[in-house]
Order: sequence, then structure tokens, then C-alpha cells
Amino acid sequence: MSFVKRPEARRVAIVGGSRVPFARSDGPYATASNQEMLTAAVDGLVARYGLDVPGAVGELVAGAVLKHSRDFNLARETVLGSKLDARTPAYDIQQACGTGLQAVVAAANKIALGQTESAVAGGADTASDAPLGVNDRLRRILLEARRAGSTGARLKALAQVRPSHLIPDIPRNAEPRTGLSMGEHAAVTARAWGIGRAAQDELAAASHRRLAAAYERGFFRDLVVPFRGLDRDQNLRPDSTVEKLAKLKPVFGLDAPDPTMTAGNSTPLTDGAAVVLLASQEWADARGLEPLAYLTAYETAAVDFVRGDVAGGEDGLLMAPAYAVPRMLERTGLGIEDFDLVEIHEAFASQVLATLAAWEKRGLAPVDRDRLNVAGSSLATGHPFAATGARIVATLAALLAEREGPSRGLISVCAAGGQGVTAVLERA
Repeated sequence: MSFVKRPEARRVAIVGGSRVPFARSDGPYATASNQEMLTAAVDGLVARYGLDVPGAVGELVAGAVLKHSRDFNLARETVLGSKLDARTPAYDIQQACGTGLQAVVAAANKIALGQTESAVAGGADTASDAPLGVNDRLRRILLEARRAGSTGARLKALAQVRPSHLIPDIPRNAEPRTGLSMGEHAAVTARAWGIGRAAQDELAAASHRRLAAAYERGFFRDLVVPFRGLDRDQNLRPDSTVEKLAKLKPVFGLDAPDPTMTAGNSTPLTDGAAVVLLASQEWADARGLEPLAYLTAYETAAVDFVRGDVAGGEDGLLMAPAYAVPRMLERTGLGIEDFDLVEIHEAFASQVLATLAAWEKRGLAPVDRDRLNVAGSSLATGHPFAATGARIVATLAALLAEREGPSRGLISVCAAGGQGVTAVLERA
């Protein structure tokens, strides 16, 4: 019996990134589909790296969290509508807010194993054009009418329709297992970890301040492509301050004393798309492209938030990175002090602060705030669910590329369903 020799894992290079500016829902992108936004982001990569030739990209991996039936085969349809070679394979992936980073991981695994030389990975989401479900009673009546064997039987079935059946099912921002929204879950976690209002507002103000500074110095010139009249993230408030944020009324956790979470220290509903170009070192060298950084480790985790969070415990809906990161660092022999930069997805300021506290409780060193989200993050950019992971990967890779000498960055993304996706980026 003979066995196929297992190939040695190759380094996976992050060559570049591309995204459209993120927009608040029901704004400039109100009529833009997931496919349209994702195509614009992909075409940004195509133009920047000359990918409009046959075979340039081995695969496209992407997804969306809020998907219409028309988004069937979203990644492949995006290829066909973009300037990529139409023979580029593609497939969809979805892991709630971790979708973009999980797409990067999926593509990276194939490159590491030598199954492809290059890939584009990311995601898109529109909160403006969220799918509306047919009222379930109406759906059952329509199915009954379709199965009917005669015109009379069909008319009899349709005669059951009542005005109340015409009211659509509106998507709910709530966990199916608990009925609580992500914000309400985060409020429970904030109380469990003792996260105060002032610290949340300071984190939010810093996110806006740092994102504004990054735009002003031209950092996003090679990462953001104009789309539908926007050339920077619409949610950005350069003049945001702790004093201004302190005037906002709480919107989550109102069922308990002293609620702390406001619209200012929580991410807004957002539309947008982002992608990353990944490749083997050989692919990059052949095209004279210097990688921004390399993806060297990744880890996922999940928590039992149904019993832990609702009961007021520390394992909240968005706390899985509190387990994924320590596990990943133990496996790689690294500590927090070994990272020059740390990127934590800012679903809510309270969730970031709770994650930092949990890492310390689990034995990790404190994160230097001067190294945390140095170019702003989701509180300032907004958060199109499936796009955020790719945005963070591209941003961190570009930040590492700016530094002199070897550098290393940590990524932490929380996700609905009590999940987390984390990764390590390095530049030799």
C-alpha cells in the first residue's frame, strides 16, 4: 500500500485588501445589493493588482449574513459580475460576524496545503436591504394552493388568505435561543464584568479619533475604493469626544439600574463589503508583489451563552475570543507582550473591555491601549457583519507593513451564536 505524501504547510501571504466605504443603513447604499457591493470591492483588488487575466486568482471565498434568495451562490455570481476571470471557482461561507475572517482562514488553508496559489476572501452585508420573510400562515396557504390538483381546489386554498397574512416577517436582531438582541446580551456581559460608562465612551471616542487620523494621513488610499458617492466611512465622526458621547441616553440594558450602553458606544447597522488578496510566496514573487504580512495562526471557539449569559455569568454571547486567544497563544508559544498591534472587533465598547478583562483573568498580560485598534475599528467604521473580518485583516496587514523590522499583530472577532474567530499576522 502506498500513501500520498503530506505536503508541508506553506506560508500564506496577505498581498492586499479592498473595501468600499462603509455606510449607515438606509443611507447611500440603501438600494445596493450584497453582490453589487462585493463586486465593487473585488474589482478594487483586480484593478490594483492586475488580476484581470486568466487564472490570476485560484478561488473566491465570501459570504453574507443577511441573505436574500437572490444571493444564492453569492461568491460565484460576484465572480461572474466582476472583472475576474469567469473561470474562477467560488463558494459561500457564513459564520455570523466572523464570516469575513473565517473566509480568509478557509482560503489560507488551501494555499498553505498547496491546493491553490492565490485566493480572494471576504464578505458583504446590507442592513438596508434585509430580506423580508413571507408570513408563515400565508406561506402554508400558498404551498397548499400549489399542491392542489384542480383550479377549484386552488381557489379554495387561496380563499383562506386574510389581511393579517399579508404582514411580512421582519428580521429580528435577536438570538433564536434567548430572544435577546446582541445589544441586550452585551449589556448583561457589561454588568457581569463591571464595565462602566466612562470607559466605554472613551474607547468609542478613541476609535473615531484614530480612524479620522488614519484617513487624514492617507492610510486607506490603497485599501478603500469609492462607491456610490462615498470615499470614506459614513459613520466616522472626527469630532467625537467623551463629553459628547456622555450626553447620549442608554439604549440597551434598560431593565437594570444604571445602564451604560448607548448608540455612541455601540456599532450602528451598516452596509458594506471587504475582501483580501491571499497568495503563496511564489505567486507574489512571480508578480513582483511584496506581501504586507503573513497569516500564521488562527483559532475559533464557542461559549454556552444560553446558560452562561442569561444567568448573568461571565460567558456572554460575545465572549468566545476570551477562550480562543489564550488557546491560540498557548499553542504558538506567544504572549500578549509579543504583539506590536492588537485588533479587536468593536461590536460594542463594553464587549471589547470585557474581552480585555477576561484575557487578564485567564493569565494574559494587559493590552497596551496604544497598540489597540490604532487606526480605529468598528465603532467608527461601522460593522457590515460579513465584511468586518476582511476589513480588519487588510487594515492590520497594512499597519504591520508600515513598521520597520519584524512585527506581529493579533486579531479577535466575536460573533453571534456565542462564537469567536481569532488570528495572528506577522511580518518578517
